[in-house]
Amino acid sequence: MEATVTTANNEEKTWGGGNEPLGASYGKMMMWFFIVSDALTFSGFLAAYGFSRFKFIETWPLADEVFTHFPFMHGNPQPMLYVALMTFILIFSSVTMVLAVDAGHQLKKTKVAIYMFLTIIGGIIFVGSQAWEWKNFIKGEYGAVETKGGSLLQFVDKDGKRVALEAFAVKLPEQREALSRAKGKWFMEDAESLPTYSVAEVQAGFKAHPELLIRTEKLTPEKKKTVLTRAESEARLNDAKYVVEGANLTRNEYGSKLFADFFFFITGFHGFHVFSGIIINIIIFFNVLLGTYDKRRSYEMVEKVGLYWHFVDLVWVFVFTVFYLV
Repeated sequence: MEATVTTANNEEKTWGGGNEPLGASYGKMMMWFFIVSDALTFSGFLAAYGFSRFKFIETWPLADEVFTHFPFMHGNPQPMLYVALMTFILIFSSVTMVLAVDAGHQLKKTKVAIYMFLTIIGGIIFVGSQAWEWKNFIKGEYGAVETKGGSLLQFVDKDGKRVALEAFAVKLPEQREALSRAKGKWFMEDAESLPTYSVAEVQAGFKAHPELLIRTEKLTPEKKKTVLTRAESEARLNDAKYVVEGANLTRNEYGSKLFADFFFFITGFHGFHVFSGIIINIIIFFNVLLGTYDKRRSYEMVEKVGLYWHFVDLVWVFVFTVFYLV
């Protein structure tokens, strides 16, 4: 039944409902509802990240020093290069999805299958690259030490270049044993896997290399980490409590612990979306090969999954901006 709006001079008809409001099918409308709600979720996560970064800006890691790895180029830092490549691959997969949707409008089954296949390959490469990036982030590259007060100390040479723990730490004849279920004690503070070097080994190695200095996690007005004098370095190193290698939910060799928490959660949440999109794309791809949509004379399912894929790509642009560029 149509609703009407009556005025003094005329009677104007308004929309009275129907199966396709705004010319969109039920499936498309539901996909848009999901996209809007998911966009709000990501917005909340990124807003929390921005607030935390602003609050702890002095100890926040520098992206150019964290994301420096590139496959088969170990020891040759390439800041942001691999992340840029990942971003390009994901955006290119969005282009192939557009081509698949367009081919579907023209009922060209073969072209839809080809472009869907390329989209799936792009998504798989992106997720695999993200897993590889996580591995390097977790493993770390240089190592650092954490003081009793929770401050992070990194090691540099006189030119300010980072120096890895393995380059100067010495092996001392001490007995260390990792705790396990068979050999463990309840409620022990150090009940975690042991790092490669102990605090004593790092301190001994530092004393044996007078050219080394310590760099704190605090930023200078020039957006560089603060480098201490040799005397200050030795004094700060005496307060060392833990050796930190890589990043996890407890410690982070790159800087603020919150950075690692947000990195794992937000990029992991986005990676789950991409993985889900790959699974859905594979299902749609096989339906295309089986001629399911040819029989229906409609490739709307390709268009609906395309909306989801474009959303995932757009979200990555914002994640890429806040984590890697800003």
